Amino acid sequence: MPIIVLGKAIDSPASLNQPASIVLPLIVKQPTAVFIGYFTYLIYSLLFYPISLLIIQILKNKNSSNIYLNLAIGFGIASMVCRTLGIIRWLAPMPVLAKIYIQPSTSQTSRDAIEVIYQALNQYGGSIGEVLGVSLFTTLWLVIVAIGILKTRIIPRWLGIFGLIYSILLTTQFLELFGIETGSFIAVSVSVFQAWFLAMGITCLRRSLKLKSHTILIWIS
Repeated sequence: MPIIVLGKAIDSPASLNQPASIVLPLIVKQPTAVFIGYFTYLIYSLLFYPISLLIIQILKNKNSSNIYLNLAIGFGIASMVCRTLGIIRWLAPMPVLAKIYIQPSTSQTSRDAIEVIYQALNQYGGSIGEVLGVSLFTTLWLVIVAIGILKTRIIPRWLGIFGLIYSILLTTQFLELFGIETGSFIAVSVSVFQAWFLAMGITCLRRSLKLKSHTILIWIS
């Protein structure tokens, strides 16, 4: 998991709230781990939309409230875009800033400027990625999907109940807008959401295999 790789390399997610003087040297020391970790998160973010769309299409088969599911598709797109923009800061500008920051020839004035740029990029990217992408748009998507699961019963109800409970946990990241650090809670919430997504994927795959087997039996008979 990327959280393990980044945790060992730069003490993530605690490093998200640490100053540039601590984080930037770590990025230079562990460039491969940082790239692998955040590139994996980037892939996760890009895959969120097609997977979320697949789940919605399954629910649409027996759900008359398609207008809400169509709205969830928009939330899925918004979540993917915001997550991607938030992660890009660790793959593009931050490594560049880190290399300049640690150079012996860099003056203290330049380092002070880099620290300000780092803080601004980190807060801006975090607000887009974690707060908007995860807390807002993913939560809205998840609430609609969870209610759809409970209404249609195509997918086991416990996944819908679990989805609603988890959507409440996601909203706690809004506390960052008020200067309250959520710290390691981000890592916990991401891990829980990945477990929910994995369970959902296995359930959808099993359902698809059952439908195919049923269709084959009907064709043979």
